[in-house]
Amino acid sequence: METDLVGLPLQQLNANLDDDLVMRVGVPHRGGRLAYHAFEQGYPAMVSASAFWNPVTRQFQIPDMSNVYELDMALDSGGFTAMKLWQSKGAQGGIGNVFPWTFAQYVELASLLPCSWWSQPDMCCEPELASSQDEIDFRVNATATLLEGTLRYVWTWQNELAKSCAASVIANMIKPPVPVLQGWTAGDYLRSLDLMLKVWSRWEPYLAPPALIGIGSVCRRDLLDSKHGLYAILEALEGALPKGSKVHLFGVKGMAIARIKMLPWVASLDSMAYDYGARIKAHRSGVSNTMAHRSAEMTRWMETAAAQMRPAAGDQFRLSFS
Repeated sequence: METDLVGLPLQQLNANLDDDLVMRVGVPHRGGRLAYHAFEQGYPAMVSASAFWNPVTRQFQIPDMSNVYELDMALDSGGFTAMKLWQSKGAQGGIGNVFPWTFAQYVELASLLPCSWWSQPDMCCEPELASSQDEIDFRVNATATLLEGTLRYVWTWQNELAKSCAASVIANMIKPPVPVLQGWTAGDYLRSLDLMLKVWSRWEPYLAPPALIGIGSVCRRDLLDSKHGLYAILEALEGALPKGSKVHLFGVKGMAIARIKMLPWVASLDSMAYDYGARIKAHRSGVSNTMAHRSAEMTRWMETAAAQMRPAAGDQFRLSFS
């Protein structure tokens, strides 16, 4: 690798992080009123790659202008949606025959959007998607393989740019991805972390150690189970993460925020619980789930989350489990 780095940026960070815990609100569209409402309220956002995908043209549709571009936006690979599509319709034409888009298409999308950071494609392990330990093991392995594939595409693209661009220009055009850990039990995630670090280390010093690591498949789980509860997973990972690395938790339940806020190595969370809640409330009330209703639920959920993230009496604020 050393001989292949002429003209390329070195020690590239995959994310620049705030000191404070960040809550990102899920925005399911590539623009529109929900994105504008998030912008008006100043909410950081998480947007899925699937929001930009056009299944008819089999291309990402990237608007020249969009409300979502005004947000502090992170890009999720859309793994859960892709996995559900693969489960219902069979092999797709993209990454691993699971995603509808290719590595090249996804890396290009990440380079064209004004993202604070973007996550690698990963293989989800929720019980409705992976019904056995063999399936989980395969998806943990596959997630590490997809990280390698993504990094190869980023490097190839940057290497081509190095023929005509300065290293500083290249670094601003496309950042390295945020790697994602997958699994169901704490042991699965520790193995996923080990595989991820082995892949990542092969790309140093071209890459700096990961500033941010994603933890996937955490939204549809119990918080307290000793083997696959969220708190058990976090406790297992705490001492194993690289020094200086922080994590993003994809799709965390609101009731977990009061405990997660204590952990200085958790950088950010995201949730679309407000939108699910908006549908349920509209149905129960017999009213239309309008954009105004969904926007109001976004505000209610984010205000509640912000209150939970603030220090409270008795908190050992931003301290570790140990």
